[in-house]
Amino acid sequence: MTNTLTGKVALVAGATRGAGRGIATQLGAAGATVYVTGRSTRSERSEIDRDETIEETAERVTAAGGHGIAVRVDHLEPQQVAALVARIDREQGRLDVLVNNIWGGELLFGWNEKLWEHSLDDGLHILRLAIDTHIITSHHALPLMIREPGALVVEITDGTARYNAENYRISLFYDLAKTSVNRLAFAQSKELAEYGATALSLTPGWMRSEIMLDAFGVTEETWRDALGKHPHFAISETPAYIGRAVAALASDPERARWNGRSTSSGELAHEYGFTDLDGSRPDAWRYMVEVQDAGKPADTTGYR
Repeated sequence: MTNTLTGKVALVAGATRGAGRGIATQLGAAGATVYVTGRSTRSERSEIDRDETIEETAERVTAAGGHGIAVRVDHLEPQQVAALVARIDREQGRLDVLVNNIWGGELLFGWNEKLWEHSLDDGLHILRLAIDTHIITSHHALPLMIREPGALVVEITDGTARYNAENYRISLFYDLAKTSVNRLAFAQSKELAEYGATALSLTPGWMRSEIMLDAFGVTEETWRDALGKHPHFAISETPAYIGRAVAALASDPERARWNGRSTSSGELAHEYGFTDLDGSRPDAWRYMVEVQDAGKPADTTGYR
């Protein structure tokens, strides 16, 4: 997909680390100009308090072959988002791809807490981070995007619409947050169709983000060391995998066929033929249903 997006402009909202960083980098590898936003910079950290910064992401975009532009934005603040879109319009005069990946709730949800046990303040803040930020960003970005047909909006979530409809996702607040993002994509698809634009939701599989690797006490080079305690981690994927999924969608002249749909990095890999960095094609959500949730021993044969 080298240079397939030359001349295109993308905004990856929530690109400090994880899926956002992987998506921004792969859009850059395809030649795009990519605005990357987040709240962690070299001079200021968000409450997540990690080392990754939006400047580093922008540098990776440029090193991959695109043009990375870092802008510190709190996507809960409409004025900041409006200023961001006005800057993109002023500097580029267009916006072809919007990736709503804002999250930031990693430290807020409880794994084993019932609704009445969970911090209400944290739970409501999770919903604001996962839902309000996406709505605010699309509200300001879409008028710029629909000036020309062909725009692409990708809502990043955890779990396909089908999987989330049939399975309880960790806690009430997390469940509501991640299922709602799928619906946000569906609703936008209905409003954007007449403008020749496409909106869909996309989920990675079990992703080896920086936070996940740290939680398991491994690195990208040693991630298999975690399989003793977490055998199903064998189906995991790098953030580059979902990045290649977005780049493939953005490069597809017939991407409108995905309008309103919920898909995954694994499904798109089989559709478009790209692989993860190791040359494999993990199909995590099919694996979760047929192996992990079915209580079978970990075995990725036929799933990557």
